[in-house]
Amino acid sequence: MNVSEMDILVVDDARFSAAVVNRTLAAAGYTRIRHAHSAQDALGQLAGQPADLVVADWLMPGMDGLELTRRIRQSDEANNRYTYVLLLTAREGVDALQQAFDQGVDDFVSKSAMTEQLQHRVMAADRIIQRHNRVQTDYQRMLSFNRQLKRQALLDPLTGFGNRQDGLRALNSTIKQAEKRSGAACLILLRVEGYESLLRERGQKVMQQGVLAFSRRLRQAVRPLDHLCRLQPDLFALVTWQPHLDNCDPSGFRRLYENLNHRAYQTAAGFISLQVSMALTATEGGTSAEQMFDQASAELDQSLSGKRIVAVSASA
Repeated sequence: MNVSEMDILVVDDARFSAAVVNRTLAAAGYTRIRHAHSAQDALGQLAGQPADLVVADWLMPGMDGLELTRRIRQSDEANNRYTYVLLLTAREGVDALQQAFDQGVDDFVSKSAMTEQLQHRVMAADRIIQRHNRVQTDYQRMLSFNRQLKRQALLDPLTGFGNRQDGLRALNSTIKQAEKRSGAACLILLRVEGYESLLRERGQKVMQQGVLAFSRRLRQAVRPLDHLCRLQPDLFALVTWQPHLDNCDPSGFRRLYENLNHRAYQTAAGFISLQVSMALTATEGGTSAEQMFDQASAELDQSLSGKRIVAVSASA
C-alpha cells in the first residue's frame, strides 16, 4: 500500500481540530481522507465503506471515542477485517492509557503534541496496516487453498467423480431426502471385472484411457442430478433419488447395464472391452449409507456369474 492509498476517516466534532488533522495528513502525502462530525456519522460511513485508519477525538458528544472503538471492533469481528484506531485526547496518565487500550484502541496522540506527533504516528500505523493486510491476504489465500484441497480430496483425479467419502455423504443426504420428502434412495455399485489383469496386459496409460472413456459414457447415461463416485480403481457408484421404491428395480437400469457392457471403449492403443457387474440396493429410509454400500458390494459376484443386475433390499 502506498501512502496515498490508505483510506483514513477523521472523526471530530470540532472543525478546527479536524482541519489541523487534515492539513497534517495531507502534508504527509495522504489524499484519501474522509470526515465524520460524530461517532454515529462515522459508523454509518464505515458500514458503507470501511476505512484502514480511524483518527477520532476521545471526547465527543453522544458517543465518545472509546465507545466508537468498541463498536468498530464488533463490526471488524463480524466482517473479518481490522480497522486501526488512533484517538486524539487531552487526557494523560497511565489510567487513561489502560482504559483506552482495554477498549481496543491501537494508539493515541495528545492534542498538545498533535502537530509534532500525529504525522509520525499515522506513518507508523500505515506500516502496521500494510503488514496486517499482507497477513490477512496470505491467510485468506491459505483458507482458499485449504478449501480447494478439501474439495480435491473428495474427488478422483482421473474421472472427477467423488471418492468413497463423497459417496457416503451423497448417499446419506439422499436417504434423508427420501425420509423427509418420500421417495427412495438408490445405490448402484458398478465393478469393472478383471481390472488388474487388464492393467498388467494393457498397461497403466491404456487403462487410464479406458477408465476415462467408461466414466464419460457412464456420466452421459445418467441424470444430471445423479451422483457418481469412483470408490476404487475398478469400483464405481451411482447414487440416485427415485420418486418411488418400485423405480429402484433392475429393469429400470437395464439400458445402462447394456450400454456399459456391449460397446467397446476407445483408447490410443485401440478398442478395449470391459465387463461391468452391477448390484443395486434401495431404501425409503432407516438404513445407513454404510449398510447399503456393504449390501450392494456383497452381491457383485452374483452379478458377475449371472451376467445381470442383482438387486438386494436395504432392509435385508
